[in-house]
Amino acid sequence: MPHFIIECSQDILQTIAPGELMDAVYDTADATGIFANNDIKVRIQSFHHYKLGSNKTNFLHVFGYIMEGRTTEQKANLSKTITARLKKLLSSISFLSVSISEFEAATYCNSSLINPQNMNHDRHFEL
Repeated sequence: MPHFIIECSQDILQTIAPGELMDAVYDTADATGIFANNDIKVRIQSFHHYKLGSNKTNFLHVFGYIMEGRTTEQKANLSKTITARLKKLLSSISFLSVSISEFEAATYCNSSLINPQNMNHDRHFEL
């Protein structure tokens, strides 16, 4: 936790290396100080087939999924700083956006939480 999923048109990955793009999102999220850096996860899904509005050629959207408990201001700052960082890297992009959604702690589960040795129900157990 958190998870950042970058969805973009395939041509974006011809202008920037996937690793550089993922590092930009990772480093920006880490710099906010609201996550443990070992918890941040970033991945990319690119699309060959998509339809956009007139005179639009490409897109990139970052879906951020974080554990509940951050303030609206923290979430807004996170989306704005990621957007600003990516706009510097991809100045000619047609559509660039970021959205932040929360996981509900009560319904979230990972393998650490179901480990029988995890008596304190710590979602970071064994990480």
